[in-house]
Amino acid sequence: MDRTGELSEAVHDSAFYRWFGLRLGDVEPGVVTLHLELAEHHVNIQGLAHGGVLATIADAAMGLAVRSAVEPGRRHVTVAMDVHYLRPVARGALSATGRAVRVGRELAFAEAEVADERGRSLVRASGTYSVSRPTED
Repeated sequence: MDRTGELSEAVHDSAFYRWFGLRLGDVEPGVVTLHLELAEHHVNIQGLAHGGVLATIADAAMGLAVRSAVEPGRRHVTVAMDVHYLRPVARGALSATGRAVRVGRELAFAEAEVADERGRSLVRASGTYSVSRPTED
């Protein structure tokens, strides 16, 4: 199975991603775009997208970008993440594009941008990911 198919299946099969509402968009090696339509369970008490929701979509995009750049069977987990919130958003469609900046034998570095449906940048994020050896059959 190609990486796009593998990522599509992983996102589709994830109960969390389904509940959260994340949909896979474009996939290239090292670059992944996710989509999210903001729903009632994504907003805080002020009616704005919760910062944790925005951080989650950024982290997911970066993690999947790393996953698309490593050989099959390797695992990755977030070890550090930096998020900059640039503007609030209350409703609408969001997209997050994650880019693997560098993928090494043990660490990977990635960046993401979350934008609204008008293309306005809402969040800029960077992450460090631990990359493990291939799993054994």
